[in-house]
Amino acid sequence: MLELFLAEFWRSLLYLRRYPLELLGAVVTLSLIFYLLFLGARFLAGPGAEFGGRLEAVLVGYLLWTFALSAYNGLSFGLMEEAQTGTLEQVFLTPYGPIPLFLVRNLAGLLSQGLLVFLIALVLMALTGARLAFAPGVVLPFLAVLLGGYGLGFAMGSLALLYKRVGQVLGLSQFLLLFLLQAPGQGLFALLPLAPGAALARRMLAEGAPLDPAALGLAFLNGLAYMGLGILLFRQAVRRAKRLGLLHGY
Repeated sequence: MLELFLAEFWRSLLYLRRYPLELLGAVVTLSLIFYLLFLGARFLAGPGAEFGGRLEAVLVGYLLWTFALSAYNGLSFGLMEEAQTGTLEQVFLTPYGPIPLFLVRNLAGLLSQGLLVFLIALVLMALTGARLAFAPGVVLPFLAVLLGGYGLGFAMGSLALLYKRVGQVLGLSQFLLLFLLQAPGQGLFALLPLAPGAALARRMLAEGAPLDPAALGLAFLNGLAYMGLGILLFRQAVRRAKRLGLLHGY
């Protein structure tokens, strides 16, 4: 398994080195989207409007959204690409199996995901004047959000495996992630995917609150639960795809 991780990690590094414009384009595009929304909100609010701590909270939610998107989209887009290039069956014939392979691939891609979010945060802090408290412990709620994002990604990946083209569904559901990442992390909202970890990350980054062990435990339980559910759905989709012979062609 270590050999597989090193191979996938090297693959992610090669992708960053060979296609640096992809990273630069993502930083520019995602930063521009938020900044234009920020300018529009400030124009509607009128001259002299102050957003207070709400700007930081919204910015953290947006950064979490960009972080979760890569976890959510990666598996589905990867499966669609493998199907189009005709290499999907080879992926499923590896001795590791499809689920461990995709888990390790996602883990190896954490470097590029974290670098993307960090660069966007720096750009938007410079453009909007927002100030975020980057404490080392904030990595933990981000990881909890990432677990839930991978779980949702495996669930959507099961649709991509069976139906091959789910781009429109992916595009629509991406915006539903914004609601989950801006939802409160208490009460019934704690049952929603991503919500507890996102709420804790907002408090730490936007308000400078300390790490709450109870809230962190709830966030990890939430992320692990949806991770397990997503893997279960993906395993059922793999069995159905093999039974229907959907792996060998496009």
